Amino acid sequence: VLVWNQMARGHAEYAAILVGLNSVFQMLLYSVMAWFFVTLLSGWIGGLTAAAVVPISIGDVAVTVLFYLGVPFAAGLATRAVLVRRRGREWFEGVFMRRLAPTAMVGLLFTVVVMFSLRGGDILRLPWDVVRIAIPLVLYFVIMFSLSFWMSKRLGLSYEETTTLAFTAASNNFELAIATTIGVFGIASGQAFAAVIGPLIEVPVLVNLVNVALWARK
Repeated sequence: VLVWNQMARGHAEYAAILVGLNSVFQMLLYSVMAWFFVTLLSGWIGGLTAAAVVPISIGDVAVTVLFYLGVPFAAGLATRAVLVRRRGREWFEGVFMRRLAPTAMVGLLFTVVVMFSLRGGDILRLPWDVVRIAIPLVLYFVIMFSLSFWMSKRLGLSYEETTTLAFTAASNNFELAIATTIGVFGIASGQAFAAVIGPLIEVPVLVNLVNVALWARK
């Protein structure tokens, strides 16, 4: 979200707040939501359609989420607290954060390359499965972005705030989904394959939505 927001010239501080809140909510609720949608809801649908029920443990998901989000979240809080106390807030925001900022884009590109290298063979071998996963994802990105952008504009928010809110609504934490599916189902599972497809679809779609936002800015 921070990368898309930066590219679209959104509100940096607003984006940081929303991303921080989102991380807290995910640490608290992600495991419960995963159990509800994957096990409970699939059980209801399975009773009507004879589809397979996928049992997962709230505890297993919670451990993965806390490790994947909790560790960097705590490290970020500790880094800020220690460096601000030792070097001052002006140095932290004006020097340290400026040097750290480019690593976000590098990390995004690195993540995409690693994910594709891990499951690239399956993607080429199962193109129809990729299409079936991609269609609802593209619809989700476009609908959430457009609806959020329109609602924010109607509420009288600035372009910067509107763009930040729209990209927060449209983006997904697929890296967390990948970590969870690998931790719960294994790296060779179909669930992990579906999770890997997510960011490979999200990146080009949201890059194009960045161009849409910049066009709307005019």
